[in-house]
Amino acid sequence: MLATVLSSAMLGIDAYIVKVEVDVAGGMPSFSTVGLPDNAIKESRDRVTAAIKNSGFYFPPTRITANLAPADIRKAGSAFDLPIAIGVMAATNQVDLSRLENVILLGELALDGSIRGIQGALPIAIATKENGIQDLILPAENAKEAAIVEGVNVYPVTSLTEVAAFLNSDKEITPEPHTSWRMPHAHSPTDGPHKHSEVHLDLLDVKGQEHVKRAIEVAAAGGHNLIMIGPPGSGKTMIAKRIPSILPKLSIDESLETTKIQSIIGILPSDTPLVVTRPYRSPHHTISDAGLIGGGTVPRPGEVSLAHNGVLFLDELPEFRRNVLEVMRQPLEDRQVTISRASASLTYPANFMLVAAMNPCPCGFFSDPTRDCKCSPNQIQNYVSRISGPLLDRIDIQVEVPAVKYAELANETTGEPSTHVQERVEKARHIQQQRFADTVIHANANMESKQIREYCKIDSQAHELLRIAINQLGLSARAYDRILKVARTIADLDENPHIEAVHVSEAIQYRSLDRSFWKK
Repeated sequence: MLATVLSSAMLGIDAYIVKVEVDVAGGMPSFSTVGLPDNAIKESRDRVTAAIKNSGFYFPPTRITANLAPADIRKAGSAFDLPIAIGVMAATNQVDLSRLENVILLGELALDGSIRGIQGALPIAIATKENGIQDLILPAENAKEAAIVEGVNVYPVTSLTEVAAFLNSDKEITPEPHTSWRMPHAHSPTDGPHKHSEVHLDLLDVKGQEHVKRAIEVAAAGGHNLIMIGPPGSGKTMIAKRIPSILPKLSIDESLETTKIQSIIGILPSDTPLVVTRPYRSPHHTISDAGLIGGGTVPRPGEVSLAHNGVLFLDELPEFRRNVLEVMRQPLEDRQVTISRASASLTYPANFMLVAAMNPCPCGFFSDPTRDCKCSPNQIQNYVSRISGPLLDRIDIQVEVPAVKYAELANETTGEPSTHVQERVEKARHIQQQRFADTVIHANANMESKQIREYCKIDSQAHELLRIAINQLGLSARAYDRILKVARTIADLDENPHIEAVHVSEAIQYRSLDRSFWKK
């Protein structure tokens, strides 16, 4: 007998419907799964067999074939355990087939028949609604996440026995209440579905470094990439960790997209159905290119996608392998990553703000006036040359972070809190949203040549400043465009519709390390 059960799988950051066809026929006992399954799905036959038997149901000692359609797309994960088990039980008349026509099932089975959590509940719930399917049965620990999608009845289940009783109308399961939520203020404490485990970090904690604080404000206001260069202990990492606190609050669309990515990877906490704070990712320098960009036999998002709508912080930048750094060129330009495999080509979003930090030399004290550098010129040159010119060209703002003086450390006067800086950043971003309302551009850093010509017009005085800077610093054409983008952002922070010479002068200052530092 043949039974068909609806399920779902991931393709990129979106889900699609999978028909699980289970045929129970005569012949020697066997259990095979087809439809381009990975090893986790192939192993499901053992989990399904044990779960059905240990739940007190009949498992037929015949030939069983499970097909996952469409059969030309590779599928991964253990979420097909539950639909395969229900398909076997429906094909042997232990479950009512008529109840399977408009319901999607997902879940990993333990050997005792209990149901474990899955990955990608939110995109699956979205696909359920888009396909006009009303009911979704999935593990209880994923119910809050899926219940964000309005119009879908999400039934949380804990065991195979419970699912069978529900489908046979022997037991009622109350659908998970729709998760009502709001976008909280980035610095307000949140409860319930918005509970966040990270300790709040504030720019108020940073002593001195006023010029660096100004640089990260400009970077946050325009979505610009930033690199900080300074000796150990000067506060580079401390400042980087506080950049998310001044970024604009997530919009609804950004929050949903960020949540989908974290759900696919499986790092979304069960008590946090929706991500409401901007991501901050800081991978170790030993990471591989696949770990940074994404990849694998069945492609998965990498760190650049996990940082989507947030910050990707690369500490000790020269310590990263050169091939790892070079693969970032494409996502830095295109704001997305395309991973091609023989079976499929997947695109993941990667609209992140790159923040990097590094020492000026291997010992770290080349630019420190109070400490002697013990590195030879060749050592310094080799250290700095680990970062290629094309990659540096894609970093809009380059700033030195000197050691903090004792007077600044001992000063009890508090600095400016993140909330004040964030208000200015949000005003500048609002100006950019109005400017690019009819385009896919969200910030000045994303402008292409056409937008630069239209929105970055400068007067003769600013032109002369740029001419001198380019001739003396030997800047590239890409650097010229990026100076104009940064100048546009500085003008937006001033709420000035025109880019003036003072704005261009500050933007040039953030590129002066292009030659003055890298040729030391």
